[in-house]
Amino acid sequence: MIFVFGMIGVGNKPAKENIDIHQLWSDCKLEQMISYEVFKTAILGCQQIDNLYKKNLVTIIDFSKPSTEKRFFVIDLENKRLIYKCFVAHGKNSGDNYAKSFSNQPGSLKSSLGFFLTAETYYGDHGYSLRLEGLEKSINDNARAREIVIHGAEYVSEEFIKKFGRLGRSWGCPALPVEISKEIIDKISGGSCLFIYGDDIYFRENSVFLNRK
Repeated sequence: MIFVFGMIGVGNKPAKENIDIHQLWSDCKLEQMISYEVFKTAILGCQQIDNLYKKNLVTIIDFSKPSTEKRFFVIDLENKRLIYKCFVAHGKNSGDNYAKSFSNQPGSLKSSLGFFLTAETYYGDHGYSLRLEGLEKSINDNARAREIVIHGAEYVSEEFIKKFGRLGRSWGCPALPVEISKEIIDKISGGSCLFIYGDDIYFRENSVFLNRK
């Protein structure tokens, strides 16, 4: 059994409701979209940081999938439904079609894994964007310093895939399709969980949230 999080009211800590992870995964109809193991990892990690949440949502980015597949998912935990599914780019130096190498270092141009909290929105070099707070020391806690944000990008599209055989790549940001980026940013900003998964031994062995007893 685990806890799923929901608002009691503004300024209050999220309420907790016992629920079975596998049943939640099934109720959200994620069987053909997100593997149960990735979903379970996200929920178990979110359980460890639920006191930070203001929104009963979880966003999962599955970098074990190629960029040619939709691998960005926003799930409404309260109503048990998937509300967004779209393409998302990874960092230029993380890999070609697959993201295989990850970093927390400034200037690496690589994606970071782990658990984040969505923060404030702003207009920057890439238009409307969402800042992310990396919650894991040595894994993603340099996210703000690296300006790892969610933003829209023209190179995240089916047309780009048809032309180049993969999505374009960012400097480490999880970039989304321009036409839906603002809507998603507004939905998840201001205090929801974002989990970026990748097949990475360092993350699995060093994530505090995955290894907390």
